[in-house]
Amino acid sequence: MKRYLRNMEAITAEEMELLKKSRVCVVGCGGLGGYIIEMLARVGVGYIKAIDGDVFDETNLNRQLVSHSQNIGKSKVVETKRRIELVNPYICIEAIDTMLDKSNVLSLLKDHDVIVDALDNFKTRKIIQDSSKKLNIPMIHGAIGGFYGQVTTIFPNDNTLDFLYPEGNKVDKGIEKELGNPSFTPPLIAAIQVAEVIKVLIKRGELLRKKVLLIDLLNNSYDIIEL
Repeated sequence: MKRYLRNMEAITAEEMELLKKSRVCVVGCGGLGGYIIEMLARVGVGYIKAIDGDVFDETNLNRQLVSHSQNIGKSKVVETKRRIELVNPYICIEAIDTMLDKSNVLSLLKDHDVIVDALDNFKTRKIIQDSSKKLNIPMIHGAIGGFYGQVTTIFPNDNTLDFLYPEGNKVDKGIEKELGNPSFTPPLIAAIQVAEVIKVLIKRGELLRKKVLLIDLLNNSYDIIEL
């Protein structure tokens, strides 16, 4: 298909078929999630489930791809689905307009090849990590705050979040509010998360597994820390 012509060479025809048959779940449709879902759709991932129970507000306009002045107050996930259906009508996007929690996590995450964490709080991230372990599904974690971001790929039983956040829920103090969240950080971190998703799906390339990529855009620092 001509729309995927620029994927070729970087991604083979056989790998494109793998992407077409793949199922990816993205939890969060905000700063990270909007970009992640759009990139997955444009590259040709065949099925994307988007989960978010929030609505857009004016503070989202500086950085959240799907938000605009006409959809303030509307469901993030419904608006994301509407946009993606215009971007790539040849894939399936399922919109789940609810917040993920312990009561629904297993039913929502099951039957996917990869789960993507596009959240802003440790509590829900930990729920995803624990559930992805039970379901035997790898997850891609990303976090942002100000000029800073991080990405890591977590396979079942890696328990990487326990190393990154040893104090658990004590880290949930709104780092985005403390450091701000400018327009340029989310797409960068989202792009790296998507690259990790694609590498998992096509089983090629070196993953950020048992290591974390730390990015400091203010000082042009890119470091990989082994865990």
